[in-house]
Amino acid sequence: MNANTQHDIAKLILRVTLGVLILFHGLAKLNGGMGGIVHMVESHGLPGALGYGVLLGEVIGPLMLIAGFHARIGAVLVFVNMLVAVMLVHMRQLGAFNEQGGWSLELQAMYAVSALALALLGPGRYSVNER
Repeated sequence: MNANTQHDIAKLILRVTLGVLILFHGLAKLNGGMGGIVHMVESHGLPGALGYGVLLGEVIGPLMLIAGFHARIGAVLVFVNMLVAVMLVHMRQLGAFNEQGGWSLELQAMYAVSALALALLGPGRYSVNER
């Protein structure tokens, strides 16, 4: 297998894994209702309608990643979603460690950095856009 094929397969694996894992979060929000998110956004002095932006970063973006349809845009949506989530929900945990000794924000960091990498790398050949 040549290096280009390996790179495209690696991009596919990263894209689909990140997309599926983030999509689970979005589907949970859809099933549980958006009221909690809207209230949390409003409690920070922001318009509640901005809470629906989570659907861009946790449903639309991941679906774009999974399909490889304008995946760079989908990755940016996920990246921005993770930054907003950290700012609105997790700022107190920025310097904290969990019970196992890991960083409390390691999952959010892994999602954000993976999304940033995909935004820079692109979706690869095994995608709807085939780039």
